This record gives sequence, C-alpha cells and structure tokens, in this order.
Amino acid sequence: MIKKLLLAGAVGAIFVFGNSNAQENQAASTLANQSGCLNCHKADQKLIGPSYQSVAERYKDQSNAPSILTQKVKNGGVGVWGRIPMPPHPQLSDENVTILVAWVLRGAPTN
Repeated sequence: MIKKLLLAGAVGAIFVFGNSNAQENQAASTLANQSGCLNCHKADQKLIGPSYQSVAERYKDQSNAPSILTQKVKNGGVGVWGRIPMPPHPQLSDENVTILVAWVLRGAPTN
C-alpha cells in the first residue's frame, strides 16, 4: 500500500513539474515573440542571429552564461556570431530578460 502511494505521488509530481515546465516554456516563447526576438532568432536554425540551440550549446559549460547573455540582450553586441550586430533591448525588464535567457540556455524548448 505504501509503495502504491509513493508511486502515485511520484507520478503526480512528474505531471505537475512537467506541466509547470511546459507552461514556463510556453510563456517564454510567447515573451520572445512579443519582444521581437523571433524576428532574428529561431530555436533550431540560424535566421539573422544564431539559433537558440546554438547559443545554448556554446554557453553550456560557462557558469557565468546567464550574466553574459543578460548583458548582450540589454546592451546588444557584435562579433561573437559574425558581423551582424544584435541591437540592444533596454526596454525589457530584468525579470523578462532573466526568463528569456534561462529559456535560451535550455535550447528554447516549446514544451
């Protein structure tokens, strides 16, 4: 009986957390779209800027990646991915930049 309760709780937790991740990813995707990010970036292929999966791969082993990318989003940059500059986005709140950067570092999943 206890094993069944533990298993049911674990399955429930997986469902809740899995659903939460899906909701977070959808919210971040919507935010990226509303903020104009998807005009230059796609999750899985280069558009004007690099794909989010490429960004996640490049920064995966860097503990300071969130800080680096937050500054790039806020201040813009050029040279890391080629000669086309990324424009600054100072209008984005720190909270929204944090959401977007975390999502990009996960490879921009949609679910």
